[in-house]
Amino acid sequence: MSDSDGKKTLGLKSGPRSGQVKQSFSHGRTKNVVVETKRKRVVKPQTGAAGKAGGAAPSGGDPSRRPQGISDAEMERRMKALAAAKAREADDAKAREEEERRREEERQRRREEIEAKEREEREREEALKAKAEEEERKKREADEAARREKEAPAAAAQPAPDAGARPGGKPSTAPKKEREEPRRDKDTRSKGKGDGGRRSGKLTLNQALAGGEGGRQRSMAAMKRQQERARQKAMGGRESREKVVRDVQLPEVIQVSELANRMAERVGDVVKALMQNGMMVTQNQSIDADTAELIIEEFGHRVVRVSDADVEDVITGVEDKADDLKPRAPVVTIMGHVDHGKTSLLDAIRNAKVVAGEAGGITQHIGAYQVQTDSGATLTFLDTPGHAAFTSMRARGAQVTDIVVLVVAADDAVMPQTVEAINHARAAGVPMIVAINKVDKPEADPDKVRTGLLQHEVIVEKMSGDVQDVEVSAISGQGLDELLEAIALQSEILELKANPDRVAEGAVIEAQLDVGRGPVATVLVQKGTLKRGDIFVVGEQWGKVRALINDKGERVDEAGPSVPVEVLGLNGTPEAGDVLNVVETEAQAREIAEYREQKSKERRAAAGAATSLEQLLANAKADENVKELPVLVKADVQGSSEAITQALEKIGNEEVRVRMLHAGVGAITETDVGLAEASGAPVIGFNVRANAPARNAANQKGVEIRYYSVIYDLVDDVKAAASGLLGAEVREKFIGYAEIKQVFKVSNVGKVAGCLVTEGVARRSAGVRLLRDNVVIHEGTLKTLKRFKDEVAEVQSGQECGMAFENYEDIREGDVIEIFEREEVERTLA
Repeated sequence: MSDSDGKKTLGLKSGPRSGQVKQSFSHGRTKNVVVETKRKRVVKPQTGAAGKAGGAAPSGGDPSRRPQGISDAEMERRMKALAAAKAREADDAKAREEEERRREEERQRRREEIEAKEREEREREEALKAKAEEEERKKREADEAARREKEAPAAAAQPAPDAGARPGGKPSTAPKKEREEPRRDKDTRSKGKGDGGRRSGKLTLNQALAGGEGGRQRSMAAMKRQQERARQKAMGGRESREKVVRDVQLPEVIQVSELANRMAERVGDVVKALMQNGMMVTQNQSIDADTAELIIEEFGHRVVRVSDADVEDVITGVEDKADDLKPRAPVVTIMGHVDHGKTSLLDAIRNAKVVAGEAGGITQHIGAYQVQTDSGATLTFLDTPGHAAFTSMRARGAQVTDIVVLVVAADDAVMPQTVEAINHARAAGVPMIVAINKVDKPEADPDKVRTGLLQHEVIVEKMSGDVQDVEVSAISGQGLDELLEAIALQSEILELKANPDRVAEGAVIEAQLDVGRGPVATVLVQKGTLKRGDIFVVGEQWGKVRALINDKGERVDEAGPSVPVEVLGLNGTPEAGDVLNVVETEAQAREIAEYREQKSKERRAAAGAATSLEQLLANAKADENVKELPVLVKADVQGSSEAITQALEKIGNEEVRVRMLHAGVGAITETDVGLAEASGAPVIGFNVRANAPARNAANQKGVEIRYYSVIYDLVDDVKAAASGLLGAEVREKFIGYAEIKQVFKVSNVGKVAGCLVTEGVARRSAGVRLLRDNVVIHEGTLKTLKRFKDEVAEVQSGQECGMAFENYEDIREGDVIEIFEREEVERTLA
């Protein structure tokens, strides 16, 4: 092939044949399509003489019949592959046939089992049916015999008519009717008794599952109940069961479904009874106790009226027997002033590093840990914060503790929080051990600490008292063994025991809302053993123990007395200090939690309604002059939230105060940002962060979010912001005196005083007071200040000038003008 220039082009000798096809589309559109037809290359195996013999290799065929480019070895490999493929197909076909045969046998076996069950059921029904028919026949024969005995005297008195004919001459058909009646009754019984009768014919499994028409399926229990009713009826009727009279506990308000459950009656029957009494209610609505009492009496049960508070009777304290008590580990609380080394001392005992995890090296949560001493004794330590804002947290720590270790720094002596810790320990009635820390410092003076404790009636053993004191060093480890020995000795004296074989009871040390785990409570078990799966109620919350995590972060199945664990599975975050009690059922736990929540709402409402109208008006008037700084606080744990709230409520005076919009636990959410925007308040996050929707909402609405990890910084910043609301203090600064020598009257100006500046300086922008006989008769501003005929800004001492007052002309010779300036000074909260 060549083009117009004579050059050859590449191409196939037997190329594809091309043509055009016309395609028609809707709406009359057409399109021409070029179609190429390609020839298919067919490769045929050689069929030589050896191949026809059926056993020779393919290389023995006719080479001229073999496709080009294929050698003898390749041809032999292809033939082997073909034979192997045919063998695999045969094996697969055989396996499929075997599987199909096995499935057919399984289907046949199941079919036979179903037919056998149907046959047994049919035979049982036929036997019952035959027995019922026999009893019916005997009963009918007895009735017929009794009837004949009654008719016999009457038949003897009258001549009997012809047995084969009636008075009309026709043969009688009475015996035939009597013979047909049993058969008719039998046919009637054999047929279905309407829609509610027993099924006739075979009852297959598909029919049983399909139930009635309309797609509604009948349960197996319903079918068994129907068969039981038919069997009882066939046996001569079912005896009516005696009604069980129950004692129904009736609270002030009860749901209809719960009322039916307590009476063991159908909900529909209870709703019907209420409707008959004129109350159109559903099963989810609540009714009062009086109405419920009428319904209970109508159903024949006895009413037991109970109070709402009776729901807590299930968690009443059980006195443990002396034989059941076993020794338990002491709970030791470490208390003391901030930065006196409480956590460092506990670290030295635990050989752990807890301080590194606290922001600024300050303990801001109550930590609970268990320590194993060298002697094998187990001690439970509670590390409480020492900052003044955590007073309530330290108080909770003292309530659950057995022994208090009071840590006092030897170089700092007794401080305010040390005194508070002493008072908490005394209020809790627990023994105290004084640990004088930092004795390795050069400036340490342990005797100064002992002397300082004497002022607060704490007399240590070295001062001939009964309080143990140990000199320790958290850095060098000095005195740690003596401290542990003192704790063990004190616990032996206390003889601490508890019953582990009872339902658990404990106290919530700390509570927080974890993003991944939900509400988490740190619980110190005090009595019994808390196990995984226990249902409990704690304060206004309830839950089921989903997991227990010890102080080492390991999951455990149970926790005995004096063991601190994190509890997962609550429905909400409890308050720190709440008591945890294990109950039997979820219904009890939910009921107790709802009752406590309702009571808490009522108390808050009562506290709000307790103020009189006069008090409200007085408060409203007082609040008019008080500026408020609204804040919204979210913290990581409940204790921190309480401590921050208490610290911020103390900020302010009679002019400015901090108003807590909301204080909660958990991450900052979009709802918090919306609340802050509505009140113009900043959002404060303590060891928490805002989620993505909250950050976006804050950027859009202009809400400020501030993050803190140290409570000092938080309180200082809020105090500075509240100080900005204080009005600036105005101070007067005296700058000069002037004496009026002569008074002139100037047109268009009024009276002008000719003055001599006797002291200081007179300025036009300053304020002035007019003194007459050292009595202030006017205070105002200058309208004009002239030196000769020129207006000037100021006049120095010893010079004369002219002054005119703004809107005041009662000036006389000999009056004195006091000149002063005002300056504003910013105020701060103490």
